[in-house]
Amino acid sequence: DIAYKALQYKEYFLKEHQREPTTEEIAKELGVEEIDVIISLEAIQDPISIYTPIYNNGTDEIYLIDQIKDDENSEDRKILELTIKDGMKRLSKRERNIIRERYYLGKTQMEIANEIGISQAQVSRLEKNALKTIFNYKQ
Repeated sequence: DIAYKALQYKEYFLKEHQREPTTEEIAKELGVEEIDVIISLEAIQDPISIYTPIYNNGTDEIYLIDQIKDDENSEDRKILELTIKDGMKRLSKRERNIIRERYYLGKTQMEIANEIGISQAQVSRLEKNALKTIFNYKQ
């Protein structure tokens, strides 16, 4: 096991050189890639709780979870989702279908054109107008 051998070598190296070896030095000694040493040593680290206090001034504590950014629940993302949802209501059925197939199902304009029997240029115009409607709507 790389981690076990790496830890043994770290102890030996520390006694001999009064400093810890680099991961590069450990890898060279063990005859393995440096990335394998890094992964092995990280794998044996104890996990920490997201509720671990990282700041305490005597009255207030800040926990690790408070510092983790959650992009999926960010205010900007929520505003964007509401804008899109509201804008989609203002589209024709055909425009809604084109937007859904392009951005939710990942289809190309050509695929959509073939499915609904219009040209790719027409799909492009409908898509462009639909996006304008969604993002330029003012109450």
